[in-house]
Amino acid sequence: MKAVVIYERGKYEVRDVPMPRLNDGDVLIKINYAALCYRDLLQLAGYYPRMKYPVILGHEAVGVVIESRDPRFKPGDRVVPLLHEPDGTCEFCMRGLDSYCINALSYGENVDGFFAEYARVSGNALVKVPNEVPDELAVLVPCVIAMVYKGLKRAGLTHGETVVVTGASGGVGIHAVQLAKALGARVIAVTRSPDKAKFIRQFTDDVITEQRFSKVVKDLTNGVGADVVIEAVGTPTLDESLKSLRSGGRVVVIGNVNPDESYPLRLGYLILKDVVVIGNVRSNRSDVAETLRILSRGLVRPIVAATYPLDKFSDALDFMRNNSRIGKVLIKP
Repeated sequence: MKAVVIYERGKYEVRDVPMPRLNDGDVLIKINYAALCYRDLLQLAGYYPRMKYPVILGHEAVGVVIESRDPRFKPGDRVVPLLHEPDGTCEFCMRGLDSYCINALSYGENVDGFFAEYARVSGNALVKVPNEVPDELAVLVPCVIAMVYKGLKRAGLTHGETVVVTGASGGVGIHAVQLAKALGARVIAVTRSPDKAKFIRQFTDDVITEQRFSKVVKDLTNGVGADVVIEAVGTPTLDESLKSLRSGGRVVVIGNVNPDESYPLRLGYLILKDVVVIGNVRSNRSDVAETLRILSRGLVRPIVAATYPLDKFSDALDFMRNNSRIGKVLIKP
């Protein structure tokens, strides 16, 4: 089968590899779509020290079960894998917090991932996809939409609260805007591009294009500030995000576009403003299942900037780096 294999830091090729072998508890899936993520660019740049070489890249996928050695799944089931492979037995897995599994392996990092025609996946890492959720949306769930959902749950979002989303035209941001709306929030999207703002406006209540957006957020909320910020960019916008919050507000940090940069967190500001900063890693299996149920109501639309075949993977990477795009980049084997 064809697969995108990283064979050393920063170097990859699309090559023929053997079909995956299954052990008890494993499932073989035929990949319908995989999705590119900023994490893939960081992995290729060497920011993930646990990378195993060679390894098949890719951690976002949707597919169909071809063979199963897990009684929970049968051929023909449409499924999405988690970003990680939990052991199912550690204390966190037993509490339903499998995203913190102490023995977890990460797909596309230290176990083969999904930029391939077929993939071996542990049954512990699979969730069935409802018929109402199309492949182009399902592929975005574990790494994007369910991760945002988990963050908003941890932030305690309630109906009618105001949510600011930075990087609103990116693959995370454009779907975070829609999910927050689906959960009953008033949404303010932030983008640097007036052209992109025209597209984003259909999904949100307000769009801000100013670099210093906190003042506009305050103006739009009668001087109070936002209840929650989904920080999908990182250090370039985090200061403005914190300034946008009301007293007692919460910021969910998802983006990290400049991993070499540190941020001078002012503790006095956090204390006096009673702000909550929430780091947000991969979603739990239960988050994925709950998110898929929400999506089955048709409240979120997949925004796909482009789709590439496996053998055009280098072109997909180039397009991924293109700041003019809106939404996600998909790979179709």
